[in-house]
Amino acid sequence: MIPFTIAYRGQLRCAAVHGPSRTELITDAPVDNHGRGESFSPTDLVATALGTCMTTIMGIAADRESIALAGTRLDVEKHMTAVPPRKIAKLVVRFAMAPGIPAAKRPTLERAARTCPVALSIHPDIVQDVSFSYPD
Repeated sequence: MIPFTIAYRGQLRCAAVHGPSRTELITDAPVDNHGRGESFSPTDLVATALGTCMTTIMGIAADRESIALAGTRLDVEKHMTAVPPRKIAKLVVRFAMAPGIPAAKRPTLERAARTCPVALSIHPDIVQDVSFSYPD
């Protein structure tokens, strides 16, 4: 179990502290939902968590298979519902994979990404549109 401490700072801003490292993370409500939009919104963190979790789990698989994953980049888009209740409708993840990844190893990495803990924890009503692009 990892403890987190969260304090409401007013004006739709929260400060969350990661227990073990004491790292602080600020969230703001987005401008289109009465906030300042000066930091990640809570739903932005869901999108960020998906992308970073996918990449981390791919990194574990890559290390196990002696695959160089450094240089891989990704873009994540968060799409909210157009009608209430306000919630995430779709997360789009576009990987630009590092060069030199053998074709035979690509399915292993892609499966690792798609089955990361965050991907498996997201409600099935949220579309996860994930793609991988290889330069070679």
